[in-house]
Amino acid sequence: MGLFKYYPSNPKKLDHELEKRIFFHSMVFPVIFVFVIWLIEIIEQTTGFSFVKFGVYPLHLKGLPGILFSPFIHSDFNHLISNTIPFFILSFALVYFYRRISYRIFIQVYILAGLCVWLAGREAWHIGASGVVYALAAFHFVSGIIRNDVRLLTLSVVVVFLYGGMVWGMFPINSDVSWEGHLWGAVSGVVMAIYYRKYIIRRDKFDWEEEEEEEESEQSQSQFSDMDSGKSGNLDNTNHTGQY
Repeated sequence: MGLFKYYPSNPKKLDHELEKRIFFHSMVFPVIFVFVIWLIEIIEQTTGFSFVKFGVYPLHLKGLPGILFSPFIHSDFNHLISNTIPFFILSFALVYFYRRISYRIFIQVYILAGLCVWLAGREAWHIGASGVVYALAAFHFVSGIIRNDVRLLTLSVVVVFLYGGMVWGMFPINSDVSWEGHLWGAVSGVVMAIYYRKYIIRRDKFDWEEEEEEEESEQSQSQFSDMDSGKSGNLDNTNHTGQY
């Protein structure tokens, strides 16, 4: 992607310019997703049309499309608001830290969480983005443990604090809440975190950086070769004089 390979006018400003571009790029996807789910809820509330039947209905063909559509549908504005902030933070962090594979990870946890609900949920309509939120939170948390990355661990703890009672949401306490969506979302996040455990979070190198490293390597090699030739010359002289 062109975002991660560009040539700033002033190389000294590279890190600053790079972080700015990555930061703003990381906001694009969360903003678009949040805009869409809010637009859908506004349409639902203003027209009176219900999108609930586009949710997941376990083990029924009519509920299969919900694997794709259910995270966009919410019961009311309170439900929507409770999902908006944690989703925005976690999806932003996903794109920011994982960059090139972030969308692949998102699609995989998204589909896996919905599919698990369809296979193992109770017979009811399951809607809302909270399953995806749980998936992303679990992914960041487990990834932070695996990588010993304080940033990811801190992020997940903050989200758990903001989301309130996140752990209890995975148990069948409230019949009106899709605890199956929360549970399978978290499981999906853990599975993907383990699957991508070998992925290294790092900044990509640029062409000009690689060229500089090659030049430095060549210079160091030439210096070592000069030193080696000097040492061999001294050894020759030493051999001639008989001094050891």
